[in-house]
Amino acid sequence: MKRHEAREKALQALFQIDVGRIPPDEALHNVTGGGDIDPFLRQLVFGVVEHQEEIDELLRANLEKWTLERVANVDRAILRMATYEMKYADDVPVSVSLDEAVELAKKFGDWKSGSFVNGVLSKVKAALQK
Repeated sequence: MKRHEAREKALQALFQIDVGRIPPDEALHNVTGGGDIDPFLRQLVFGVVEHQEEIDELLRANLEKWTLERVANVDRAILRMATYEMKYADDVPVSVSLDEAVELAKKFGDWKSGSFVNGVLSKVKAALQK
């Protein structure tokens, strides 16, 4: 599985976890149809779940005029996943995480999602580089 596809499936799983309040293993089963789970996909989903408190704190600090709870569910899942990658996934360049997140937002979010995600993650990137 290519990393882009793994990110799409991770987004779907994280959405299910957040909105449906289901366990990560069940969400992964749902998005893979019960098949093999790509290691990168597993890393993204469990990494976000494991570090969600720190990720959400970082996102809250970089949202302007928004609360994390008001952010669209899809956008919130994308922001969490990209922030996880930017902060914890040493094998992924920050610029790749940001670009992939914007592409996912354009594909799965509404017409403003791409620019919104880009703006928030640009601030997260700057905060992480301090």
